[in-house]
Amino acid sequence: MADSESREMYLKTIYELEDAGEPVAVSQVAARLGVSAVSANEMVKRLADDDLVVHTPYKGVELTGQGRLRALSVVRRQRLWGRFLSDQLGIQWENIYDFACRLEHATDDAVTEALATFLDYPATCPHGNPIPGPDGSIAEAAALSLNEMGIGQEGVIARVDRPETTLCLYLAEHGVLPGVAVSVKDEAPYNGPLIVSIDGKEIAIGREIAARVFVTPASSSHERGQ
Repeated sequence: MADSESREMYLKTIYELEDAGEPVAVSQVAARLGVSAVSANEMVKRLADDDLVVHTPYKGVELTGQGRLRALSVVRRQRLWGRFLSDQLGIQWENIYDFACRLEHATDDAVTEALATFLDYPATCPHGNPIPGPDGSIAEAAALSLNEMGIGQEGVIARVDRPETTLCLYLAEHGVLPGVAVSVKDEAPYNGPLIVSIDGKEIAIGREIAARVFVTPASSSHERGQ
């Protein structure tokens, strides 16, 4: 793997794992990329030397302004390719993310912008995630993960976070797709699965999956446990 591609993968991964501006543990980055902790630490040091990340020992790693712009550039390429694969080639929804990830590193800026023009500047990828602008701007619509929704709360599925093939196969099989109506019916105790209604059909969704399905709520008046 080329060094530039490896760097892009690290920056994109850190961006995807960020949560409300909190540092991301290097161990999380290593696990996500399937590399050793030693390899991850070495790359993080190189990225820090280039002012792309800030690494705070025992806390984690954060993108700098420059690093965030680089990460969003990769995300833009990936999500535009996802839109092309879906709309122009008819690739199955569950396979789009993994294919687009392979194309994101082989696309320069000129091709990226030609692709955006050809697609008429789509706002989201097929998994509902916003496509960053060429300047790094990104419109994050207000949404809650299924884990954050209260019993009785309703909404529409907005997006799927980190939509790898295995996750999307499961979601597609159960009709958990962007644009579909969803409501939370119950939750099992001791952090058990959620019981949700998808277009009127009740299914159980585990917490790890629920954390990656984001919903635009119909109302914010419900609170968990009410």
